Amino acid sequence: MSGLRACLLSGGASRRMGTDKALLPHPAGGTWLEFHLAQLAALPVPITLVSHHRAHQALARPLRDGLGQPITVLEEPPPREGPLLALDRLMQHHPDQDLLLCPVDMPWLETDTLEALVAAASSSLAAPAAIHLAHDGRRLQPLLGVYPAHPSRRLRLGAFTAAGGRRLQDWLAGEAVVPVPLPPGGLRNANRPDDTTGLWP
Repeated sequence: MSGLRACLLSGGASRRMGTDKALLPHPAGGTWLEFHLAQLAALPVPITLVSHHRAHQALARPLRDGLGQPITVLEEPPPREGPLLALDRLMQHHPDQDLLLCPVDMPWLETDTLEALVAAASSSLAAPAAIHLAHDGRRLQPLLGVYPAHPSRRLRLGAFTAAGGRRLQDWLAGEAVVPVPLPPGGLRNANRPDDTTGLWP
């Protein structure tokens, strides 16, 4: 996918965690934010970080994407009302690219899983323009997927958010979606402190 761009969502309030998830220490070294940027940088694609947090931006700016270029930082202006609005802004900022969306709160996600998702989207002959979403065997994980930012999709998403729509699942109900089965271990979300208890040595 020559037009692929990795986009890391890191603008949440982390209310359930009680502290900024992106800045939590990761067993692999650094923070969750740095861990995810390193996994994405192993792909030969540009990276955009979506966050209004100055601490996130400060961590990302010295780093390089998969092409050796500075990581693009897209600062979210108000209103900050969830991932669907962030995706809308990404599609407007990077039109006609295939956006590999990734959340900062999947701390077990590794590059091989990302590569499998991208490979599935790249080889989809039946639905090349569809959104390809990770599936953990029980449910879709809509924050981990490849979202082609085609003109018609940008228009539909822009109209949906302009009308007040903010639920990602509601918007996806009107889009062509292909589930991509992936190992569930890397797709676990960590939203609360006890979500990580006993899962790392």
